[in-house]
Amino acid sequence: MHVTEHLDRAERTLFSFEIIPPPRGGTVRDIIAMVEQVAPLRPPFIDVTSHSAEAVYDELPDGTIKRRVRKKRPGTISICGIIQNRWGIDTVPHLLCSGFTREETEDALIELNYLGIHNVLAIRGDESNYAKALNQGRTRNLYASDLVAQLADIGRGRYLDELVGSEPIRFCVGVGGYPEKHIEAPNLSADIRNLKTKVEAGADYVVSQMFFDNAIYLDWVARCRTAGITVPIIPGIKLIDSVRQLTSLPKHFHVSLPDELVDEITASPAHVKEIGRRWGRRQVEGLIAAGTGCIHFYVMNDAGPVAEVVRDLA
Repeated sequence: MHVTEHLDRAERTLFSFEIIPPPRGGTVRDIIAMVEQVAPLRPPFIDVTSHSAEAVYDELPDGTIKRRVRKKRPGTISICGIIQNRWGIDTVPHLLCSGFTREETEDALIELNYLGIHNVLAIRGDESNYAKALNQGRTRNLYASDLVAQLADIGRGRYLDELVGSEPIRFCVGVGGYPEKHIEAPNLSADIRNLKTKVEAGADYVVSQMFFDNAIYLDWVARCRTAGITVPIIPGIKLIDSVRQLTSLPKHFHVSLPDELVDEITASPAHVKEIGRRWGRRQVEGLIAAGTGCIHFYVMNDAGPVAEVVRDLA
């Protein structure tokens, strides 16, 4: 079922989750354990992130440097297939522009269709230290709106090559939005215009970057509506569970943390997980009171705290 169908049919606030593949050399058992924690909560869908290749440099005994290119976290499509076909939970694999050609994207979409997966999140992806060379005849999506347009074309049966009698593959396409603006946007108004471009290219819904102040999110949604963005907008929530995240989250995700939250964790670091759960629950309760139909949790590697919050609210 498409994400938008879940949203249309919901009779209660839905809770969805986002997980990341294990690192190279890890085991899928960790993913299975996380899904087993959240499956009883009846999530309408689970997102699985994707990661482009990066360059790794090793110093050899003779002092020379060897360059290797690898994906740190492979396995997105396989994990989606396991979740969707083992638990019957719709999955949303993330598709990236960065590090992938349009031809590779088309192949991935065909594989997803064969697995019965018909939801995707289209994102540009962060620039890595590895720029994939384009072989002759290969092309690249530069922006998420380009990727959304490719998905819309496949939904009409238009492939990169002229194929006689080609069948359309209709994907429900999500895109990312930034309540505090994307780091590269000059201001929030420009960022909302960029979001509208993605929606006009064919996006069916928006999932927000994590935020820790509901007022910021609700104001951003109001500005999106004023700008003419009418598709569903799903808020993204992250439960803080370590003191280190007070610096790592702003650094990597370019989000701000309220003074009250930072002061409470700083004053009582031993209770950071309890504080994070309490703050997240307060956010969720506020969003439900505001009429939010679905709340998306960024689980990362530990589903336990999120499952506890959702169980308390169910």
